[in-house]
Amino acid sequence: MDLTGTMLRAAAARPRVLVVGMPGGAAVRLAAERLLRLRDWPPAATPAAADLLLVAGPLCPYLHTALERLWQDLPAPRARAHARTADGVPAALDAARARLASSAAQREQEPPAGTDSRPPHDRRHGQGAEQDGARGHPPREKPAQDGEHGEQPAPDRSDSRDTGPDGAHSSQQHHSNHGGEAEGGGGGDAHEDHRNHGGTEMPRGLPMAGRGEDRDGLTLDRLHVPLGPFLSDWPAGLTLRLVLQGDVVQAVVLDEVPPSALRSVEPFWVQPWLRSAAGEAVGSGEAARRRAAARLDSLGRLLTVAGWPAEAMKAHRLRDDLLDGAPAAALASRLQRLARRVGRSRTLFWLTRGLGVVSARDAQAAGASGPAARADGDVAARYRQWLTDIRHDVARLDDTSALDPAEESARGRWDARNPPSAALVALLPRLLDGTELAAARLIVASLDPDLDELAAHSTEGTARG
Repeated sequence: MDLTGTMLRAAAARPRVLVVGMPGGAAVRLAAERLLRLRDWPPAATPAAADLLLVAGPLCPYLHTALERLWQDLPAPRARAHARTADGVPAALDAARARLASSAAQREQEPPAGTDSRPPHDRRHGQGAEQDGARGHPPREKPAQDGEHGEQPAPDRSDSRDTGPDGAHSSQQHHSNHGGEAEGGGGGDAHEDHRNHGGTEMPRGLPMAGRGEDRDGLTLDRLHVPLGPFLSDWPAGLTLRLVLQGDVVQAVVLDEVPPSALRSVEPFWVQPWLRSAAGEAVGSGEAARRRAAARLDSLGRLLTVAGWPAEAMKAHRLRDDLLDGAPAAALASRLQRLARRVGRSRTLFWLTRGLGVVSARDAQAAGASGPAARADGDVAARYRQWLTDIRHDVARLDDTSALDPAEESARGRWDARNPPSAALVALLPRLLDGTELAAARLIVASLDPDLDELAAHSTEGTARG
């Protein structure tokens, strides 16, 4: 009896898939998420929990090292696929699934005896049990039981009575766990960070914690931790390098995206504005549809980070239906239920209140516009502003008037020379400074900058040159 083959086929029957969105790969990521939902293949949040790695979008040479390190973090049996276009997603997943179920394919992936398959940089730092922890990806564990780690916020009974303290505690505990998984996750180049900051090396290139005074004058360990570029529900291509003392962020440095990496990127969410600027006739209703879908995408990512996957899935289904051209009448009742449940959730509000406050004045000074500026407040104010804006846009789907160039895109007033996401990215260091690591992911998700927008500026600059 081929026991190995039987076990591989069982694993391939319903594989867990880690989708890695590349810059310029938004449309491919959306197609992958939808197909996984239709096939009932569970998404994986970390490499340690994944059977398949799906790279969505064009390859970016500057991210190659990080991508290879991420692949090495997947435990065997494993398979890898790359879909460059949305149409290529089904074939890529089918081929990867076949490799996952094949004993021969798995043997081919194994390194020859006496060799180390990790990238050369990682081999320089030895081996050992610390490797998974050093990269911020815990080893596989059995799924949490009902109520353990707070898989989603406690049932929201805000229509009748306040959510109890037990529900709030469960949601916060999940929030902390989710933030902990982000430590160093996503294949950031920790060795480069070590070279910049000094310290004693550990396995996988992570530096030993140094010493420094915290905000209370105490001398505590300081650890340099990269977030990104391949965290789940994270802006594609974004890398933040944090200095942590305990779980408090003491400093933030943004990794700049090489301009050459953006020249072949085609932004997805601002297509109506790009086409209008090129002289094409674009209706306001079409722009409203794309804008509402973008904000539902951002809302779903925020809800996933907050530990509410059920409502995140509802937001993403509405997003997909909008992109498929569903009429407003078919969406209105579902959107109303989502807005009522999310907007009135006391647990979600408690989890996000006071985090990442951006006043209207601060937004104006940073050049930010759109929901982040109009919300004039914290993470809770921003997701509630999204809900208001989405309802307004869905009511305008049938508007056939020409798109006004001054009408804002999903993240603010569109200007290819100064994309709205550039201002959102510039806000991050100040907003994250002094926050807990678990809160940092919620703040980033509530702004959800789209680095693909920077490609429009890069392309325009190249054309002028």
